Amino acid sequence: MKGIVLAGGSGSRLYPLTKITNKHLLPIYDKPMIYYPIQTLVEAGIRDILLVAGGRNSGDFLRLLANGKEFGLNHLNYTYQEGEGGIADALALAEHFADGEKICVILGDNIIEGTIRDAVEAFRHQPRGAKIMLKEVSDAERFGVAELDGDRIVGIEEKPQKPKSRYAVTGFYLYDGTVFEKVRKLVPSGRGELEITDVNNAYIREGTMTFAHLEGWWTDAGTFDSLLRASNLVAQSAAREAKSEARDASSVA
Repeated sequence: MKGIVLAGGSGSRLYPLTKITNKHLLPIYDKPMIYYPIQTLVEAGIRDILLVAGGRNSGDFLRLLANGKEFGLNHLNYTYQEGEGGIADALALAEHFADGEKICVILGDNIIEGTIRDAVEAFRHQPRGAKIMLKEVSDAERFGVAELDGDRIVGIEEKPQKPKSRYAVTGFYLYDGTVFEKVRKLVPSGRGELEITDVNNAYIREGTMTFAHLEGWWTDAGTFDSLLRASNLVAQSAAREAKSEARDASSVA
């Protein structure tokens, strides 16, 4: 399975921090934001990765990441998104890279405490279709919201005023090779963008969408509040891990 990290866009909600750099290069505690989605893919066993960048500072990704050796990669692929056509528009640039294989797509500002390894492994054995990761939240109206009927998703509504559930669709998407056919059939939304929610609903209509629940905390980092929250969550996790390692070392001694 191949991995795709979407790191385009202007980051306008984080201006003026993004006046001279790409949003995904801003720090989250002790690492640049873009490190986290790449690490998530690598931890899930995915080594063939494409980074979709954009904006005036996209060359900084190459200077920072090079060929991905810091993540244990032999090679890291890059492509460039012109303008701001939306998530699905950025995904369309990965068709040649995917080459008909299953893909795992991560939004570059999504950061998690846990792992997506089990979901990735389950999707490797799923005959066709797609899989998304859901997380129960208290402010579902901020996200795409999944309407569930037992163990089946019946629809996804983008930023609804009255959410039909508390399950937000996180920025982790697993797709088979038909995703690019679905993207080509999209029409721009009222925002003038090709929406990833429309792609997911296309899979739901054909009955091939599955889902998994994301364990541990999850946050994006696209606003000032969520950028701060992400840094605090990562710092707290690092502190807990350091204490655990210290206890283990003490018990061994």
